[in-house]
Amino acid sequence: MLDRNYLRRHAVEARDALKIRGFDFDLDRFSALEVERKALQEETETLQAERNERSRAIGAAKARGEDIAPRIAEVGDLGQRLDEARGRFETLRGELDSFLEGIPNLPDASVPPGDDEDDNVEIRAWGERPSFDFEPRDHVVLAGEALDFAAAARITGARFSILYGDLARLHRALAAFMLDIHTREHGYEELYVPYIVNAGALTGTGQLPKFEIEQFGIRGEENYYLIPTAEVPVTNVIRDTILPADALPLRYVAHTPCFRREAGSYGKDTRGMIRLHQFDKVELVQVVEPEKSWDAHEALTADAETVLKRLELPYRAVILCGGDLGFAAAKTIDLEVWLPGQDRYREISSCSNYLDFQARRMMARYRAEEGTAFAHTLNGSGLAVGRTLIAVLENYQEADGSVRVPEALQPYMAGDTRLRFDRP
Repeated sequence: MLDRNYLRRHAVEARDALKIRGFDFDLDRFSALEVERKALQEETETLQAERNERSRAIGAAKARGEDIAPRIAEVGDLGQRLDEARGRFETLRGELDSFLEGIPNLPDASVPPGDDEDDNVEIRAWGERPSFDFEPRDHVVLAGEALDFAAAARITGARFSILYGDLARLHRALAAFMLDIHTREHGYEELYVPYIVNAGALTGTGQLPKFEIEQFGIRGEENYYLIPTAEVPVTNVIRDTILPADALPLRYVAHTPCFRREAGSYGKDTRGMIRLHQFDKVELVQVVEPEKSWDAHEALTADAETVLKRLELPYRAVILCGGDLGFAAAKTIDLEVWLPGQDRYREISSCSNYLDFQARRMMARYRAEEGTAFAHTLNGSGLAVGRTLIAVLENYQEADGSVRVPEALQPYMAGDTRLRFDRP
C-alpha cells in the first residue's frame, strides 16, 4: 500500500508516475474521499473535545456540591452525536482503505515505459546458446512417457502433470541443488512454511483483493487459499511485528509447490510444463532497511543467476517495462533462460523490490533510531524448478534423445552423467 501521507502531498505526481504502468489513478475520487475524511475527523475530534470538557465541568460542579442536573441536560444527545460521527468516520476510513488497496506500487524511475513483455529491456546476457547438428526437440518429446498429462487430467484436470522415475528424480535434485547453494553460500535461512494461507496473508503481499480470480480458494468455513508462491507465507512471517533494530537483514529461502489459476492465460503455453496450475519454486525473500534495498535487489538477482551459471544454462536479464510490472513491485528484473526447443528465451525468475509497499499492508516494522519504520521487502525465484528442468532437458539433449546431466548436478543424481526417460 502506498503511503497515504505521500499521496496527500503528491497526488498529482503519483498519478503521473502510475501512468507508466497503464494505471489510471482517480485523483478526483481520492480528493473527494480525503475532503470527507478530514471533515469527519474534525467533527469527531470537536465533539470528543466538547464531551471531555463538559464531563470535566460536571465533575468539578459535583465536587463543589452543586446541582449538576442542568449541566447534564445541556449535554443532551452529545454522546449519540459523537457515536454517529465515529461510525461515519470508520465507514469512510474503510472506503478509503479499499480505494488505496487497489492502487499498485509506484514504479522506480529506472523502469522503462512500455505496454507488455515485448517492451522489456535486456540489460545483460550470459552463456552461449548450444548448437546442434540435429533438430532440437522440446521437453515434451525428450521426457516421453515419463511426463504424463493424461493421468494427471484424470486425477485433477487440465494443466497438471505427473513425473515418473528419473524425471521426477531430476526435478527433486534440482530443488535440493538450489537450496544448498542459497543456504550454504548465500546466507539464506531455509524455511518450511504452510501451503495454505488466510486472506490477510494474500492481502499483505498484494495478491488480494485485486487478484482473487487468480487464487485457488479452499471450500469450508474458513477463508483459506492455496499459496500462489512461497513469497506469501515467507514474507508474512514478519506481518504485524516490530523487529529489533539488529534483526535486519533477514534472508529466507523456501521450496514449495505453487498453485495458480492463471486466469486469462488459457490458450497460451498449453503444450508441456511451461504454464501449469501446480508447479514448484525455490523462493528467495529478503527484508532489509530502506537505505539498503536497492543493493539487496542486485544481490538477490545475482543469487538467482548463480544457479543458472552453475548449471551452465544460457540466459539473459531484462528490466520489466511499466506495463509488464507486477502490482506490488517498484522494479523487477526477470531472468529468462534459453530454450532450444522453443528457440526463444523464457522467464525462469522474477526478482522484485517492493520497497515499503508490502510492509505497509502487513504492518511490518523495525526499530530505527528515529522510532519505528517500515521495512523493505524483496523476493525472487531462485529458481522455478519445473522451468529449470525444462531448460536442462532442452539444453543438454543429445541426438539419440538422451540428456546429459550438468556436471554441477551429478552429485545429486548419484553420479549419473546421462539419462533416458524411456519407460518399460
